[in-house]
Amino acid sequence: MEDSIKDRSDAMTTATLCYVIKAGKVLLIQKKRGFGAGKWNGPGGKVGMNEDIAEAASREVLEETGIVPDNPRKAGELEFFFGQYDVVNWHVHVFVADDYDGIEKETKEAAPKWFPVSKVPYKDMWPDDAVWMPLMLSGRKFHGRFYFDKDAKKLLKHEVREL
Repeated sequence: MEDSIKDRSDAMTTATLCYVIKAGKVLLIQKKRGFGAGKWNGPGGKVGMNEDIAEAASREVLEETGIVPDNPRKAGELEFFFGQYDVVNWHVHVFVADDYDGIEKETKEAAPKWFPVSKVPYKDMWPDDAVWMPLMLSGRKFHGRFYFDKDAKKLLKHEVREL
């Protein structure tokens, strides 16, 4: 998720996250700026107008890490609500890839780092990540809804189902 939550309109934002998972490790990024700065997350961001969702996921990984994920596949979908619980603010398509091309590098957006799957830094991530990421990391598909306060500081409730 990017930009300030205060800058959003009531229109839904479509976005992606794409996790490269290889040899028991997952590539995360530490956001340097914008919404979520300082937190660890998967590479991702907004889907452009008329852009294919899978292509957007690959583009975001390249922009934020310098690598290209090989054959990303859909793992799940997340819906985020901020303050108004009858309006989805962010609809995020989550992808995973088992391999990649290139060498990861720090960019103006993010600093990438590989973490063992058993040591994902959930305490330094969005609170919803600890709920759905274990499903993704174990190869299961999912759909989640996460309800935050209007400032996106506190997770109030959530619903996650395995598909």
